[in-house]
Amino acid sequence: MQLARIACALAVAAAALGAALPMAAAETNAGAQKPSQDKPFAATPVTALDRPWAIAFLPDGRMLITEKPGRLLLVSPDGRQQRVAGVPKVAYGGQNGLLDVALAPTFAQDRVVYLSYVEPGQGGGGLALARARLSEDGGGPALSGLAVIWRQLPKGSGGQPGGIIAFDPEGRHLYLTSGDRMRPDTAQDPDQALGKVLRLNLDGSTPPDNPWHAQGGVRAQTWTTGHRNPYGLAFAPDGRLWLHEMGPRGGDELNLLIAGRNYGWPIVSNGDEYNGTPIPRHATRPEFEAPVIYWTPVIAPAGLAFYQGPLFPQWQGSAFIGGLRARALARIQFDGKGGAVQADLWDMGQRIRDVAVAPDGALWVIEDGDDARLLRLTPRR
Repeated sequence: MQLARIACALAVAAAALGAALPMAAAETNAGAQKPSQDKPFAATPVTALDRPWAIAFLPDGRMLITEKPGRLLLVSPDGRQQRVAGVPKVAYGGQNGLLDVALAPTFAQDRVVYLSYVEPGQGGGGLALARARLSEDGGGPALSGLAVIWRQLPKGSGGQPGGIIAFDPEGRHLYLTSGDRMRPDTAQDPDQALGKVLRLNLDGSTPPDNPWHAQGGVRAQTWTTGHRNPYGLAFAPDGRLWLHEMGPRGGDELNLLIAGRNYGWPIVSNGDEYNGTPIPRHATRPEFEAPVIYWTPVIAPAGLAFYQGPLFPQWQGSAFIGGLRARALARIQFDGKGGAVQADLWDMGQRIRDVAVAPDGALWVIEDGDDARLLRLTPRR
């Protein structure tokens, strides 16, 4: 099937499904802002980590942290670490490995957690989503009853796996980002689960009210399409779903997600190919959703968390994004109407891989790399 025909079909379907929904605000470039050294918080190192990828807080203030080579850690607020047993084997290398960890909406009752990772197999690696029960019944923490509830098929090579997990405010559905695995045309192929955001029931089955449910297969699981390398996905306090993704040479994006919409990659972008070949801009193809914010030069966004807590009352409802390339932490402010601006960009001195909000309202970030640190951010006295 030709790329142009696929894109046209998806755009027509998206228009029919979303015609009555609000459009995202006009796109703005935040890439010109320079990271500030003047930070309104103190960053306290808590413990050392080896290539960490994601943080998930337990209700008691402890956290689960994934390390890309295939380790899951249970970490206390004072930095004590316990390795969690029962983690599945991962295909580690480059951008691939053990990725996100998220607590089920029912965690308080059943202690179920979800993991995303690139699993090995015939033909290469593939993104997988699994769930298991976190047990602490003597002998150290462990995952029990682990089951893969979704996997990318066929497997193949390439980085950019995506793998971010989010749950809707009602706790009924799971959203999963799937990157294009460095095969851009897949993002516009409706029969490949690459370059998409998927919407699943908590057991991995397909909700009947998904945009393309009647078409079956990957199409039935797809919520939005036309994404490149999405490493941030979260619901705002007002119920809107936001995603950020890395662009090529320029054009990192923050997108407001609307069911059934196509976000244009690789047909349009606010960046260009790495070899300098230009890519048409979103403005030239209005059938594709444009980003609310884009970054040129890029910041290489990673991690996305909305703030609600007592320690930083001035930031209620703001979102925080780590910057790998920028070695920074960004604060995004929203207008409540689908628009957003980058309000702050702070120099952190290291690549920031993920950010999370603790039950007490502190911000926590993890650095990227084999000598990374876990940092707790609190108001500067």
